[in-house]
Amino acid sequence: MDPVIHNEVYNEIIKNNLKRERILSKYACKSNKGIRRDPEREKIEDRINIRPSFFRDADRIIHSLSYTRYIDKTQAFFLFENDHITHRVLHVQFVSKIARVIGRCLKLNEDLIEAISLGHDLGHVPYGHDGERYLDKIFNEKAQMFFNHNAQSVRSLMELENGGQGLNLTLQVLDGILCHNGEILEKEYAPETNKGWDKFLEDYEKCWTEADYSKKLRPMTLEGCLVRICDIIAYIGRDIEDAIAVKLIDRKDIPDEAARVLGNTNRVIIDTLARDIIENSYDKPYIMFSEDIYKALRLLLHFNYENIYKNPVKMTEDEKIERMFRDLFELYLKDLETENKESSIYKWFLNSMNEEYLDNNSKPRIVLDYIAGMTDDFFNNEFKRYVLPRSYGYCIEG
Repeated sequence: MDPVIHNEVYNEIIKNNLKRERILSKYACKSNKGIRRDPEREKIEDRINIRPSFFRDADRIIHSLSYTRYIDKTQAFFLFENDHITHRVLHVQFVSKIARVIGRCLKLNEDLIEAISLGHDLGHVPYGHDGERYLDKIFNEKAQMFFNHNAQSVRSLMELENGGQGLNLTLQVLDGILCHNGEILEKEYAPETNKGWDKFLEDYEKCWTEADYSKKLRPMTLEGCLVRICDIIAYIGRDIEDAIAVKLIDRKDIPDEAARVLGNTNRVIIDTLARDIIENSYDKPYIMFSEDIYKALRLLLHFNYENIYKNPVKMTEDEKIERMFRDLFELYLKDLETENKESSIYKWFLNSMNEEYLDNNSKPRIVLDYIAGMTDDFFNNEFKRYVLPRSYGYCIEG
């Protein structure tokens, strides 16, 4: 291509990108507001900037090693033999799709929405929220610190990826991920707009040193607020469908009051909630539900917790799984203390990390990072390989 034509093409692409930004709501976060902690690392890529900052962040997330491991991470159900129940990789796509549809109607920045959505659960551990509870308990005993998947998601992207250098994502994306807490339902979500890197890093550190600190956080952008509520929208109806599929509940068990207002299928529940948000949040500096929808959603969320997430059938293996986490944690800790280079923690994790990571992290923190990044299958196989007797469930090799 002729250099002049080449430049004209890229100039036109940049103009079109700017044109799309101009039609966004005055409450949206424009792509040129994206703030990186190390702007010097972007200079080569910025020579021809055909990808806006948040679009680029979404690309980096989906090409990350953490993202590839979504494929075999539990969403809500583990140890059920059913190939059609939701895994984490599907959940984040549901969140992204739902939030982008609503965001487009509200004239918000879809690139920012997508990046936050796809990255928000990267810190989830084997066995989902149950595994998260076990690791939090163990890490607190070993290091007097706390664990939550929100902060671990940020840690993966900011400190672990790229051999310990991180991906240099924008503040707005990392903040949306840190503040995404999908277990807390509110009627109205308004951003905390006066954040900078100093406040974000202070909040991030407190997530490790203060119990439940992440539950106090609010995103700095309206896009982050939208992803936070869409996390609930994406899982509440889908978890009901999965629970019906594995025979934990029956559709008739759904509370009549909630079903009357929201519907009793995932498709209708999503549509009802999305339309309510659009109608109550259009051209507003907040994301809000109507009173009736909020009450019904709160009732349905309570139903899910009592009948699905805390269902005795689902929790029958809790003690065994917690013991698996403890045994592996102790094993890897011993391997670090004895510098057992044959251990998988060296082969599959530490050998790819830089010296700075090794120098700046305690042994319990390194073990935490390794286990938190595992898929369910890898975790199970590690337990079989290193903890169970070789003859357990297998023939002894001659």
